[in-house]
Amino acid sequence: MTYTRFEVVDDILRVWGESDVLEVSIAHEGVARVRSAPHARANLVSFPKLPRKDSFAVVGGERQRLTVDDDDDRLTASGGGLNFSLDLRAGSWTVTNESRQVLVEALSTTGDPQSLLHKSTFSLGAPGGAAYLGFGEKVGPMDKRGLRFTFWNTDAFQHHTDSDPLYVSIPFTTVLHEGRATGLFLDESWRSEVDVAREQVDRLTWTSAGPELDLYVIAGPTPADVLRRYTDLTGRHAMPPLWSLGAAQSRWGYESAADVRGVIEGYRSRELPLDAVYVDIDYMDAYKVFTWDKARFPDPADLADEALTRGVRLVPIIDPGVKVEPGYHVYEEGKALDAFVRDSRGDVLVGEVWPNPAVWPDFTREDVREWWAGYFQGLVDVGIVGVWNDMNEPAAFSIRGSGSHLGDIERSRGSIEGKTLPYDARHGTRRHLEVHNAYALGMNNAARRGFQAAMPNHRPFLVSRSAFAGIQRDSAVWSGDNTSAWSHLELSVTMLCGLGMSGVGHVGADVGGFLGHSSPELLQRWYQVGAFYPMMRNHCVVDGRDQEPWRFGEATVEVVRSALRVRYQLLPLLYTLMHDLTRTGLPPMRPLALHFPSDVRATRCDTQFLFGEDVLVAPITRAGHRQRLVYLPEGRWLEIPNFERGGVTFDGPADVTVQADERTIPLFLRAGGAIALTEPALHTTSANWRSLTWHVHAADSIRGHLYEDAGDGYGESRETRLTGGFQSGALRLRRSVTGDLPLERSTETMVVYGLGNVARVEGAQRWSFENGTLHVTVGATWSEVTVTS
Repeated sequence: MTYTRFEVVDDILRVWGESDVLEVSIAHEGVARVRSAPHARANLVSFPKLPRKDSFAVVGGERQRLTVDDDDDRLTASGGGLNFSLDLRAGSWTVTNESRQVLVEALSTTGDPQSLLHKSTFSLGAPGGAAYLGFGEKVGPMDKRGLRFTFWNTDAFQHHTDSDPLYVSIPFTTVLHEGRATGLFLDESWRSEVDVAREQVDRLTWTSAGPELDLYVIAGPTPADVLRRYTDLTGRHAMPPLWSLGAAQSRWGYESAADVRGVIEGYRSRELPLDAVYVDIDYMDAYKVFTWDKARFPDPADLADEALTRGVRLVPIIDPGVKVEPGYHVYEEGKALDAFVRDSRGDVLVGEVWPNPAVWPDFTREDVREWWAGYFQGLVDVGIVGVWNDMNEPAAFSIRGSGSHLGDIERSRGSIEGKTLPYDARHGTRRHLEVHNAYALGMNNAARRGFQAAMPNHRPFLVSRSAFAGIQRDSAVWSGDNTSAWSHLELSVTMLCGLGMSGVGHVGADVGGFLGHSSPELLQRWYQVGAFYPMMRNHCVVDGRDQEPWRFGEATVEVVRSALRVRYQLLPLLYTLMHDLTRTGLPPMRPLALHFPSDVRATRCDTQFLFGEDVLVAPITRAGHRQRLVYLPEGRWLEIPNFERGGVTFDGPADVTVQADERTIPLFLRAGGAIALTEPALHTTSANWRSLTWHVHAADSIRGHLYEDAGDGYGESRETRLTGGFQSGALRLRRSVTGDLPLERSTETMVVYGLGNVARVEGAQRWSFENGTLHVTVGATWSEVTVTS
């Protein structure tokens, strides 16, 4: 590829070649944007420009001033701390940082205008030893190097641990190389594929079915910097209501209000914490969205009110497929608005999903999103403040009268990818091939708008099965129809961490597994992992074994109660991490490599993870195991199983073997870490904690953080920071507070580990020291505590 002409207009560099046009800009501080159209042919009288792009994903950014230098065979564009350099003869280009370190090297750009699915291709360098994290909801280890993925949201029922594609497409990865992080985001909603150094070990190849490639190169130097900049572009989560972080029970098969009442009573009578019951498609009248079956759910408002008096919210499922039925209000109103997707001939596209026949709203349209949002007032009126949006890949069981050659192409690629609308279905002027991956974005945006209009003083909760980049602006994500298998329990760790490294930190997997039949041991261990999922829900299929904890006997109830106790203890920490997520994009569940990017071993830890920065979780994920090997990265780590007691201290990096009986969750607290926990309860009430205990692992430098508010709404808040460390032979701990939320506790407790001896504690109401652990009680407004030996 040879480039012969360029121009700079409005801080955009355009370069034309024989069969390509490049547009280069610095989209944000530390973020370079390179658009390439490998089919745009320039000639002496026509130099095409790329059309303005309405991105589904990118909503932020501030274009930087661009300086361009033309030096014979090379063009260099600089701005925002980055440099883009193009070899005009070879066609290759690089992006470097201010230190001239190469962030990415493009080896070639090619295109095939005759191809349906492989129109445009970037080939980027994949340096030896580089690790690739993220790519959204994908199978495989934390490091995706050596794998190939398709981005095409798919109703992957009965998927396996090597299945691809799945329900979510987020073409974004963080590359770790020599301790430095770089983000690569392909902003293409079209069906696309990525080969991560599999076919050619030194290349990452990205292919799109669209006419161009729109690549964002995001500088670090740390993974946290990359996530911050990526979520500057694509948006961040909103703060969820506290109740959505509690435990939930669900089943496809709660067929009546009596079933729901029975589940709540089952939890309460056994003193098992519960905050939500999800109701599946059974509650609808003939699968008609925004309806209730009046025979089986005669008074949903009464049911929701009764559940709320016991501390439980109802979360109904919402599907996009609208039943074609004369007189059905949603269908009739959508028809009047001309709201539904059309086929290639211009007729309304009709198919089958749960309702049959069914049509699908075109959520790319603003007026359709507003129309859909209007139905949420009816949900709020009966006491519903959260929903789960399902089947929004969108899934389709069949399409009537497609008759298109595109349908044949879909079928040739396998039945899974064919379980959706045809590639040539029409969303206005756009084909489904372009819109498909982003379909769930519009559905979730409409739902959030609807809730916000109906209850402006409360926070809605949304969770979606399908997603594209930017879903975090409106919704959480769960990992779809997993299976009751140990392999899927392990997979949940890498999958949820991968989503977290893709900007989606509010995530969960079905505890116990959705398909198949769980066992007592599997359910017990899954609850122990699920205690650290941001969204914790037990969910199973209609023809599977009943999966409420008591169905497995009293021994299982005891183990599950212990795991739920851990969950409800750590809610202050989780709530604080969720608030951090809204500000920085950092997820609660984190791969070790996020904080240890120079540690090659950290990129290969697939069954353990960090919860925040200072808690390392190493759960049992294999049948029959009562011990496991744990890798501890650099630093000093205190074994603190179930947050119950301090154990052995280890210096990393090291491999250690820990014991874990059926109720034990292996946990480690990093030296310098200070985390806030509370007394567990049967359900959440407020995030202005009445009981609070700081667990502190003493070190030269200590840091801890707590965010509090009412747990709902948009009112007053308070942030507490705990700092300190060893100074002149004494341990000093200091507390600083910002915000105007009044305190609802009179004292706080501190449990301090890692002390050799204690002679005196200044600033405490009372204290005790035993077996190397210091217990301190202070007034809730304390400012400083000094511990001397």
